Amino acid sequence: MSTSTAPTLATRLLGNREGTAAITQNVLLAIVGVAALWLSAKIKVPFYPVDMTMQGLVVLLIGASYGWRLAGATVALYLAQGAMGMPVFTGTPEKGIGIAYMMGPTGGYLLGFLIMAMMTGWFVERFGTRNVFAVGAVMLAGDAVMFALGIVWLGILFGWDKPILEWGLYPFILGDLTKVALAAAMTAGIGRFAKQA
Repeated sequence: MSTSTAPTLATRLLGNREGTAAITQNVLLAIVGVAALWLSAKIKVPFYPVDMTMQGLVVLLIGASYGWRLAGATVALYLAQGAMGMPVFTGTPEKGIGIAYMMGPTGGYLLGFLIMAMMTGWFVERFGTRNVFAVGAVMLAGDAVMFALGIVWLGILFGWDKPILEWGLYPFILGDLTKVALAAAMTAGIGRFAKQA
């Protein structure tokens, strides 16, 4: 099996640059990605049984568009901003900021965003965006890893005798399945457009 990587969606849309131009493009993409993560954390969409943010959707799209390295760097930059006290997370500054917020109930999910973006980016770089079902499956796997880390962290914080799954998984399943389906469809659509561009 070939280990070569395909151009990322961002590269296909913006062009494949080298040297300083490539670095500049990647820095700008990271800034755009961080801004999108911040905005998506603040926008709540009415949904059943709980309101949802669009952050998971943005994480998946960053992974699919940027490739695993730049996606990982972008999400890591976002997390670093939050760790430094910038109010970039959902519920900040009302529910706290900085490391104290990150060590709270959402800490495992935040780490999961990093893994989810990198998993999605790695897959798309190697296998492309043609098969929407394969892209959706890897996005769903990344989402599952994110939830697993979140649930483990909740268990560590609050104890395993508490209703961890009722708090940290069940209310979010329908919303996250919707976001995965949207992200996979958007990735495939952008991939088709980028091929023609």
